[in-house]
Amino acid sequence: MRIGGLATGMDIDELVNKLMTAERAPLHKMEQDKTKLTWQRDAFRDVNKVLKELDDMMLNMKLSKTYNTKKISSSQEGAVTATGAAGTANGSYTIEVKQLATAEMKVGKLSDKGFEDALGKAYNFTITTYDEKGEPQVHEIQVNENESLKDVINKVNNEVKDIRMFYDQQSGQVVMETTYTGIRNPDKDQGEIVLGGNFFSDVVKLDSKKEAQNAEFTYNGNLALTSKDNSYTLNGITYEFKGVTDGPATLTVTNDVDAAFDNIKAFVDKYNEVVEKLNGTQTEERYRNFLPLTDEQKKEMSDKEIELWEEKAKSGIIKGEAIITNGLFTMRQGWYAPIKNDGPFTSLTEIGLKTTSNYLDGGKLKIDEDKLKEKLREDPAAVQKLFSNDVDGEGRGLVNRLEDAVEATMKNIESRAGKSPSTLENYTIGKNMKDLNKRISTFQDRLKDIETRYWNQFTAMEKAIANMNSQATYLMSQFGGQ
Repeated sequence: MRIGGLATGMDIDELVNKLMTAERAPLHKMEQDKTKLTWQRDAFRDVNKVLKELDDMMLNMKLSKTYNTKKISSSQEGAVTATGAAGTANGSYTIEVKQLATAEMKVGKLSDKGFEDALGKAYNFTITTYDEKGEPQVHEIQVNENESLKDVINKVNNEVKDIRMFYDQQSGQVVMETTYTGIRNPDKDQGEIVLGGNFFSDVVKLDSKKEAQNAEFTYNGNLALTSKDNSYTLNGITYEFKGVTDGPATLTVTNDVDAAFDNIKAFVDKYNEVVEKLNGTQTEERYRNFLPLTDEQKKEMSDKEIELWEEKAKSGIIKGEAIITNGLFTMRQGWYAPIKNDGPFTSLTEIGLKTTSNYLDGGKLKIDEDKLKEKLREDPAAVQKLFSNDVDGEGRGLVNRLEDAVEATMKNIESRAGKSPSTLENYTIGKNMKDLNKRISTFQDRLKDIETRYWNQFTAMEKAIANMNSQATYLMSQFGGQ
């Protein structure tokens, strides 16, 4: 416990605080430097976040379906539709759907027991279904006399695969149906659900209301086919059956130019977003007089004042960083160099893409929609090769070049600023922060020693003055005594 000023009448506590304020100036500078390092690290990581988003999109830009998406129209959309893979040949096909695949359903009414009444008797019964190979799957169900139909339904639904059972309270009917369509049982006359035991005669009698059947259709007027469900893939086209057709339906396969254009536009938009982000870090104004605030300074400011101050203090925090400027340069450079391949397109401009004329855009791309759609319509494979020819050298595709530049930049940034799980020792800014932490800790210990020294000095002064006062009082008392 420190008490000062008893002898001198001086406010020693205030004097020491003022002296320590001057002593703490280097500490405040180190804390501000640490804050700036934290801001720089976070700014670099924000850049890497948008670069990662672009890098993820580049995977799709290497796929055939991005450029060669197929559109299939149907003359009877209500009965049959289709989707095609990227390699599906253009042309017209006919499909005549004669019947849909259906599930088997059994329906029955309760005998004399309510839905939640106890059965009054124990039952053992079996339900046999069939797997995709046509093999029987026998399920044994055991219930006791205290259980109800509700309990039985829950057991069936939990224990029997491919069966759905429920009770319709409005009609008082029990329904059991397969969750799949088509015929699996080799003995078609027996059905897809085979019941065994007295339960289904004593408690609820289930009769077949709808038998399972396979879909039946004819392809191109000659090939008769069946399917257990209402979907069938043939020669790269997947047909979906929705109803029986009125005679043959015609399905026409063409290139979906709009979808391919949208894919490329989405990629270009993301690239432009990244360029704007990186370029913005280099064009922000730097306010050198706005340093990070100390805790003491923040105490004297409102939240809004702190926000506005730090907005300017953070502005331009990574301006002039070579990692960013070099990354931008290599990203742009990849678009300009010609692509040497065996396709008809060797440059971006030939398919309707080019950089904007405004130099302030930092190399953003713009699209000539009509020209790009024209090239996608004429030769989508050639457009894909221009973008994603995965070879080394002068034939390397535009996306592959961009990917090389983006991943190299991300790696450099990670080396400089790390990523969320990184420890301080694993990246350059982190090492600087760790060094600052040590210096701050050492300096804080030094400040404690300095403060103790000041107090010791003032305490010694107080003691000396107290002694002098005591001696003076003694002398005065002696003179007064004579």
